[in-house]
Amino acid sequence: MARLNDEVAALLDEYADLLTLTGGDAFRARAYTKAARAIAGHGADLAGLDGKGLREIPGVGKSVAEKVDEFRRTGAIQALTALRAQIPPGVREMTAVPGLGPRKALTLHRELGISTPAELRKAAEAGRLHDLPGFGGRTEQNILHGLDLLQQSSERTTLDVAFDVADEIVAALAKVRGCRDCAYAGSLRRFRETVGDLDILAAAEESGPLMDAFVALPLVTDGGEVIVSGPTKTSIRTARGLQVDLRVVPPDAWGAALLYFTGSKAHNIRLRTMAVKAGLKLSEYGLFDASTDAATEERIASATEDEVYAALGLPWIPPPLREDRGEIEAALEDRLPTLVTVDDLRGDLHLHTDLTDGIATLEEMLATCHARHYSYVAVTDHAPDLVMQRMTDEKMLAQRERLRELAGRYGRMRLLHGTELNIGPDGGVDWPAEFLDGFDLCVASIHSHFGASRDAQTRRLIRACENPHVNIIGHLTTRRLGRRGGIDADLDAVFAACARTGTALEINASPQRLDVNDELIRRAHQAGVHFSIDSDAHSTVQLDNPRYGVGQAQRAWLTPDAVINTWPWQRLKRFLDKDAKNAKGSEKAGSKPK
Repeated sequence: MARLNDEVAALLDEYADLLTLTGGDAFRARAYTKAARAIAGHGADLAGLDGKGLREIPGVGKSVAEKVDEFRRTGAIQALTALRAQIPPGVREMTAVPGLGPRKALTLHRELGISTPAELRKAAEAGRLHDLPGFGGRTEQNILHGLDLLQQSSERTTLDVAFDVADEIVAALAKVRGCRDCAYAGSLRRFRETVGDLDILAAAEESGPLMDAFVALPLVTDGGEVIVSGPTKTSIRTARGLQVDLRVVPPDAWGAALLYFTGSKAHNIRLRTMAVKAGLKLSEYGLFDASTDAATEERIASATEDEVYAALGLPWIPPPLREDRGEIEAALEDRLPTLVTVDDLRGDLHLHTDLTDGIATLEEMLATCHARHYSYVAVTDHAPDLVMQRMTDEKMLAQRERLRELAGRYGRMRLLHGTELNIGPDGGVDWPAEFLDGFDLCVASIHSHFGASRDAQTRRLIRACENPHVNIIGHLTTRRLGRRGGIDADLDAVFAACARTGTALEINASPQRLDVNDELIRRAHQAGVHFSIDSDAHSTVQLDNPRYGVGQAQRAWLTPDAVINTWPWQRLKRFLDKDAKNAKGSEKAGSKPK
């Protein structure tokens, strides 16, 4: 069931959008957007907060608190309902198309009568948009790409949402009398970057109590629906449109069923082929001797995954590797990697505070990192070229001084002062070399000019790698899952530059980004690149993000040694100090004059 925080945040975001659409004050709209972000990232559930507790959330003033309280009491926000009535049907639906803002959506409705994404696709395909005011040369192409992303996102769910639902279901069903085992399977267990639906597996002698408990969950009763219900499989759809399938199997078939329903399909086909060649038969019920008939067939293995794999002559293969991308061959040759895990991470090298666009204070973020038993943490608030963050030299230096004052307060956790620089169109970054010298670490990321040419994007990224102060390239492709595609660049050339200059590549663990993806991680790793798995957290809740980044790293076969924030401090320090700094180019390479 979605947290009340997430429901309220979505409504406040909608309110901000509608304010913009109806010509409302832009500052007021931004205030509601900021409040929505703060509420979504707040650790405590809104359901348990009184008025004073609401007002203590950063960015939540009297007006926002009143609307939150109104929603808690009535299930609606009258001001939002009134704004909805002012917008032509379908216009806000079009604002969900990546790259199409509220004003352009309203222009399309007024000028062309377009009210649905389907009508928008027809108009774009017919070339009817580029002559409208504010619509440029590649308008149709960009909108069609955005419509494709919207369709994909409507069919897929991000990992944070999927894990929240799966964890809730597994925890509830595990308590049902007679349940011997319960776990999620499918693409979620393999850490695919998004999932289409959820597969939940349970083991019990009798399925009835589990099925009854499943359909009685709040996920179903609070706006969800039962699609189909039976003794071995029940499917439901949550209020947010996510389908969840529960299968109940006998306890002695648990391992075979978990293996089968985890997939992938290609991995399972390879295993079944191996079984056939060995005179066996593999299914979700177990591994059987194929020479026996159905009535007397002999089950060789089924109770655990390890047992089934062993009977096929294989070691257990971690779920993120099960994609038929060489894992079978590696297992046969005893070459399976020791995959990086969340427990291997010694620190987080990219996070934000309320000095820029974070919603938690420096002290709150550090305390949460300390609770995670980190050895070091880098605070990397935005640099001044991201104008909306209003960063100044004075603010950054004051934060540095505060970090020095806090040294020792969080045990032996080392506090690093960093920044997230903006990679400009020419590859330059925000501060000149003499100011950058004062940072312990610099992440550099693209935040603008996403539509530049392939050659231009490649040049700007390589120049950033060559900057002697840039340690990590953040969210390389700039994608936002379901909202924005990645930039067009020669990424293999960028990987070569990272390897040559000793610049790490970030695996941005925000579940809305997961940038870079597992396939690009593998290519970069083969090119000799090191990685940093970072939360890019803007709240204390988001400091849990690394689990999603680690999942992508595992899918890419990464070991701890490939990830710089698994290293002990002295080794990381040598990497950040850039002993080969002179080999990275001159001090002016990539630095922009102030």
